[in-house]
Amino acid sequence: QLQLVESGGGPGEPGGSLTLSCAVSGWLYNADRMHWYRQAPGKQRELVAIKTENGDTNYPDSVKGRFTISTDNDKNTVYLHMNSLKPEDTAVYYCHLQRLVVGIGWTDYWGQGTRVTVSS
Repeated sequence: QLQLVESGGGPGEPGGSLTLSCAVSGWLYNADRMHWYRQAPGKQRELVAIKTENGDTNYPDSVKGRFTISTDNDKNTVYLHMNSLKPEDTAVYYCHLQRLVVGIGWTDYWGQGTRVTVSS
């Protein structure tokens, strides 16, 4: 059973930067699908970064040009680099991994979340 542990959350200033990390127990494979979600108070969980099994990345307009998802397979870690922070980026951020398991299909794994608070 994979475990995902996020870190790097905390306070941030408008216009500033934060980098979130998601440490994956075991191995991180290029064929894994990686996502970052966030959930602000009183709002639904929102997908903010995608890295497909083909290595393609995608972002919603709300974070495009500001957020970047990356992986370091040597460290079994996924990152979310957040720049030009805005107060509306305040949320709990979750790491999500999908792995194709032979005979089962795509299997989901979630981290516990890390809180980001952006204020001046």
